[in-house]
Amino acid sequence: MAIALTSLIFLANVLLQRPLIESLLFSLAIAVGITPQLLPAVVSTSLATGTRQLARRKVLVKRLVCIEDLGDMDVLVTDKTGTLTEGKISFTGALPAATGVSGAELLTLGLLATEADYTEAKASAVGQNALDAALWESPEAAAFDPSRYERLDVIDFDHQRRRTSVLVREGGGTVRIITKGSPEDVLALCGETSAAVRAMLDEQFDAGSRVVAVATRPADGLKDLRPADEKDLNLAGFLVFLDRPKANARASLDQLEALGITVKIATGDNAKVAEKVCDELGVLSGGTLTGAAVEAMSDEELSAAAREASIFARVSPEQKARIIGILRQTGGSVGFMGDGVNDALALHAADIGISVDSATDVAKDAADVVLLDKDLGVLAEGVMEGRRIFANTIKYVLMGTSSNFGNMFSAATASVVLSFLPMLPGQILLNNLLYDTGQLAIPGDRVDKEQLLAPSHWNISFIRRFMFLFGPISSIFDFATFGLMLFVFNAVPGEFRAGWFIESIATQTLIIFAIRTRRVPFLRSRPSAGLLGASLGVVALGVFLPLSPLAGVLGFDTLPVPFFLALLGMTVFYLVLVEFAKQWFFSRAAQQPPAPTIRVRRRAASHHISRRAARFSSPVADIARGAWCREDASGNRAAPAAGPDSRPGAFAVPPLLFR
Repeated sequence: MAIALTSLIFLANVLLQRPLIESLLFSLAIAVGITPQLLPAVVSTSLATGTRQLARRKVLVKRLVCIEDLGDMDVLVTDKTGTLTEGKISFTGALPAATGVSGAELLTLGLLATEADYTEAKASAVGQNALDAALWESPEAAAFDPSRYERLDVIDFDHQRRRTSVLVREGGGTVRIITKGSPEDVLALCGETSAAVRAMLDEQFDAGSRVVAVATRPADGLKDLRPADEKDLNLAGFLVFLDRPKANARASLDQLEALGITVKIATGDNAKVAEKVCDELGVLSGGTLTGAAVEAMSDEELSAAAREASIFARVSPEQKARIIGILRQTGGSVGFMGDGVNDALALHAADIGISVDSATDVAKDAADVVLLDKDLGVLAEGVMEGRRIFANTIKYVLMGTSSNFGNMFSAATASVVLSFLPMLPGQILLNNLLYDTGQLAIPGDRVDKEQLLAPSHWNISFIRRFMFLFGPISSIFDFATFGLMLFVFNAVPGEFRAGWFIESIATQTLIIFAIRTRRVPFLRSRPSAGLLGASLGVVALGVFLPLSPLAGVLGFDTLPVPFFLALLGMTVFYLVLVEFAKQWFFSRAAQQPPAPTIRVRRRAASHHISRRAARFSSPVADIARGAWCREDASGNRAAPAAGPDSRPGAFAVPPLLFR
C-alpha cells in the first residue's frame, strides 16, 4: 500500500508540473511517514524490558520471541508432581499381600529391585528416581544390609513396561527375580489376584497414595535377565508413598483460571490418585483419559476427548506428545510444563515448553522458558507479563496504522488539491521523528487488568478494521485544519504548514491516551509517568518549534493567537469523537466478521532445539508413536527402522534419553 500511494503521489505531482526533485522528495517523505519504522525498536525494547521483569518474577526466557508465546497460552498441560503436589515423596508403609511375607521382607525386596548400585555394600538415594529415593531414605531402610546380596542382572525401568526387574543371588545361594513397578503392570505378570488384594489396592488409590507393587519368583540357573523372563511371578505386596498437595496450589490454579488458561494434568500415576489430588484441591474434573484409552483412539476421537478431559493418567512420553499435538490442532496455544528426561518430546511438541531450574538438563534444553521456582503461581505471573508486553506492542501498531495512515493520506490528498505542498519533505520527516520519539515510552506503559485476563493474538483483520475506522477520523480533522487555515485565517504556505504541523503532532500523539485502553472515557485508565511525560513533551516541542527562532530554517511562519484557541477546541473534539468511535468499535460484536478458520502454527523442526541439543536430535521418526524400546516376540528390545512419521513435528531421540 505504501509503495502504491507513494507512486501515485509522485505521478500526480509530476502531472501538476511540480518540480521533479521536490515531487520525488515529498513522495519519499510520505512513504517514510506511513511506515511504522520504529516498530522493530518498540518491539525489541518491549521484549528486553519484559525479559528483565520476568527475571525478577523468577521466569527466565531463553529466546525473546517466546515471550509472546507465553502470554498467548490458553491451555497448559502439566505433571502434578511438584506443581500440584509438594514433590516431596515420603514412604509411608509396606503392605504384604502374600502369606509369610513380612513388612520388613517386602521393604528389602523393594530396595533390591532398584537401578541403584548397591554392590560392595554401597547404597545411596543419590541418582534415584523419586520413589526409590524415598524408599532408601526411609528409617526402615537403615536395617538393609546390601553386602548379603549379589545383583546378577537388571532391566531398567522404561515407560512401556513401567517396571524394574533384577536378578539377585542371596548369600551365594538362592537366585530370584524381583520385579517392582506400577500395580497394573506387575499384577498382569502374576497369577490370579484375590478380591482382598484388589480391595487393599483400591483403598490406597482412593486415599490418593502412590503405590508400587513388588513381585518375585525363584530363578535358579538363570544367569542373565530378559523381559520374557518377567512371568509367573508371585505378588509379595505393595509399597505405599505419599505426595501431599501444595498449600498454594489452589490459589495458583485460580490465578491461571482467571487468566483464561485451561489446566490439564498429564501424569504417569494411577487415575484415581490424580483424581484424588484434584478433588482435594477443588479442581472440577472434565473427565479422565488413561494411556490405554489414548492408545486405542484415532486422532479424531482423541481430539474430541482431549478437549473435555482434565486428567491424562498412566500416559507415556510419546502419548503426552501426541496429546499436545492434538490439542494444538484445535487452534489453541498449548503450553507444556515438565522437568524430566522423558518430557523432552512433549516440550518439543508444545507451542511453549516450560521447565524448571531443578529439571534435568535435557528438559531445560528443550524448554523455551525456565522457572526458578516450580510453582504455577510463578508461571501465572510470567503469563501476565507476557500479555503486558504484547498489549504494549499492539498499542504502537494500532497508532501507526491509524493516525500515521490518516495523516499521510491527508498529505497526499492536499498535495493534489492545493497549489503548494501542504508540508515540506523535511517537515514531514521532523513530524514523524517527534511522533515516534514520544512512542518509545510505550514499552514501559501500564496495561489495564482486564486486558490481561485473556490471551491476545495477532489479528491482521482486527488491525485493518481499526485502521479503516480511526485513520479517516484523523484525516477528517486534518481537512478541518486545512479549511480553518485557508478560509478563516487566509494562511500563506508557511502559516499553513506551521498550523498543520502543530495539529498533526497534537492529534497523532495525544490519541495514544485513547488507544492504550478500552475504557471509556480513557481518563479511567492511568498511563505510566514515562508515557505521559514523553507525549506531553513532544506536543510542547511541536508547538514550540514553529514559534522558535528555528521557524524560518524549518520553513514555518508565525501563527495568529486565535489559531491556538481553535486548535485546543479541535483537539478536545477529536479525542471525544475517538472515544465514541472506540466504544462503538469494541462493542459491535454482532458486526464482527465470522471467526476465521482454525490455523495451527507451523514451525520448523528445529524451533525448540538449541545448539547444544541439536546433535542429539533429528527430525521425523517413529519415536512419536512410541516405537523406541519395543519388544519383539522373544522379549528383546530394539530400536525401529527410521521412517516418516504421520504426525508433524515429531523428534527422534536416542533411546538412552528415555530411560
